Amino acid sequence: MDKTKAFSLTGEVALITGGGTGLGLSIARCMTASGAKVVITGRRENVLQEAVKEIGDAADYVVHDVTSASDSNSLIDTVVKRHGSVSILVNNAGINMKKPAIDTTEEEFLSILTTNVLGAHSLVRAAAPHMIERGRGSILFIASMASLFGIPGVVAYSAAKSGIVGMVRTLATELSPSGVRVNAIAPGWIETAMSRKAMEGDPARKAKIIGRTPMAKFGDPDDIGWAAVYLASPAAQFVSGVCLPVDGGVSIGF
Repeated sequence: MDKTKAFSLTGEVALITGGGTGLGLSIARCMTASGAKVVITGRRENVLQEAVKEIGDAADYVVHDVTSASDSNSLIDTVVKRHGSVSILVNNAGINMKKPAIDTTEEEFLSILTTNVLGAHSLVRAAAPHMIERGRGSILFIASMASLFGIPGVVAYSAAKSGIVGMVRTLATELSPSGVRVNAIAPGWIETAMSRKAMEGDPARKAKIIGRTPMAKFGDPDDIGWAAVYLASPAAQFVSGVCLPVDGGVSIGF
């Protein structure tokens, strides 16, 4: 391996779900900065258009709802026709819901699982055969601190994100022999519009988070983006089946 290109994604085509905002957008920005062509997806075309305008010529978009599993093959076909085989798949799209476990309905639980788990699996089913045929590829999932320890009020989200970690391990054992690596990133508390809104009017919660974070601060969205670049790059060529916490030490803090 050329050590000067260990972290380069030049020549790669990355499909990033939920790439129009938040962590997905940061992952897209970091991957294009590292040389990749990125295709972002989401349900809101205007949001995707603005994101592509911000990222620049190395970005494209396709409107897609991850809950529509039957559309996964057509999404992959569209990307392949426009840009060539998808070599990096980032399953980032997801939804959360804060509600006590005993008040969470079956419909609400299934909604969280459908978006976070089944939607991601359907895209793996569609994209992985292309990667296997080429003998290489990288599939990334966005897990959560809720994959690693108990957080009250998010039972369905916790189940979904814990399920993702299990799925990563199984997929890694099945796909790694074909040259397709499968990994996850577990973000800690990151400074985003969503997290700022969640902290508004709740100083106790913010203090609790900072208090249990050894680095005593929130992360930057690009911290997740650069972690994704690493896991998708040649530098991580022998890394498969891991869940990498990017959390300022939260998961090991006291």
